[in-house]
Amino acid sequence: MPSAKPALRADYYKTTCPDFEKIVREYVHQKQTQSPSTAAGALRVFMHDCFVDGCDGSVLISSNAFNAAERDSDINLSLPGDAFDVVIKIKNALEDACPGVVSCADILTASTRNLVVMAGGPRFNVSFGRKDGLVSQAARIPGNLPTNNMTMDEILKMFASKGFSIQEYVALMGAHTIGFAHCKEFSDRLFKFAPNQPTDPELNPKYAEALKAACKNHEQNITMTAFNDVMSPGKFDNSYFRGLPRGLGLLRVDNMLVKDPRTKPLVDQYASNEVKFFADFAAAMEKLSLLEVKTDPKDGNVRRRCDAFNDA
Repeated sequence: MPSAKPALRADYYKTTCPDFEKIVREYVHQKQTQSPSTAAGALRVFMHDCFVDGCDGSVLISSNAFNAAERDSDINLSLPGDAFDVVIKIKNALEDACPGVVSCADILTASTRNLVVMAGGPRFNVSFGRKDGLVSQAARIPGNLPTNNMTMDEILKMFASKGFSIQEYVALMGAHTIGFAHCKEFSDRLFKFAPNQPTDPELNPKYAEALKAACKNHEQNITMTAFNDVMSPGKFDNSYFRGLPRGLGLLRVDNMLVKDPRTKPLVDQYASNEVKFFADFAAAMEKLSLLEVKTDPKDGNVRRRCDAFNDA
């Protein structure tokens, strides 16, 4: 009989690293207080990690002369440095407290959970015991992460292939209630929408003018950004959904949510019921945190550094 796959547990580090949660809590509080955009960044990094070969910390690996890692895929180049920074700082502290025990995948999971709460969002249950993945390749990204030019059919099919329902997809999109996007990700809606209509008419006119002013030099300055949720950009709430019917969806994928008959009823529900949104988001995040996790030593290990494999 094959041995049972080791299970994740909420108290996985209770005896091997009893200060695990305390250390995560302290460094997350410090980082989010200093850089309030860290929560949104961690959410993005976490999802980009989990959707490519499971929640295994592979997105944290840096490229080297022999390997182009996930971080250097085009879609990941804009992942915020603050999210990587908080994971590295927590890892360094944990290596002092309990060397070689806590995986980077678990650190990313725990810090994302805590950061969402610090931003005003719901706490979701997470368990621990993930191993860090042994592979990180930029070539594995295409087809595993949604892009801004996909149709709703393509996006929903991708999420379904990972085991997520339409409701779970919409709930996870609510993460756009915090954070920002680079102008290049939505500039076509402002300046190049159609030959005779440069601006997307679905955008709220005043909002579109403000975005044009904010992004007018985006081709010279590629770091220019705008908030995903203009109403309360730093607070995790349901204002993202309330803004969508008013033409305040920043990205094309945001606006699609309120136009597609499969997703619009959920947008309306979350816009009118924040408690429901929080409950569904927490459940979807808990499910995401378990996606294709590695617990067998054959499939992964505990990295000494989060940005490099142990044999590097």
